[in-house]
Amino acid sequence: MNPPEVAARTAAEAYRAGRRVLAFRIIEASTNSRSTGVMPGVGEHIEAIEAQGWYLDKMSVKALDGERTAVICLFRRRQ
Repeated sequence: MNPPEVAARTAAEAYRAGRRVLAFRIIEASTNSRSTGVMPGVGEHIEAIEAQGWYLDKMSVKALDGERTAVICLFRRRQ
């Protein structure tokens, strides 16, 4: 998974470029996908992007192979 700093940098660049929508994929590698709990790194990525002037509008989750999950986040530029 990319560190939250990469997400923040990507979000800041998109904001400076005048983008209004940002789609970002976060891959979470859980050690146990059968239990309820924190998805390591996902919240940190969302917070890093929102700190750059975006807000989380929608998200979708897809199970990948093994213990990995893709979290697709759609952010919109704050007005």
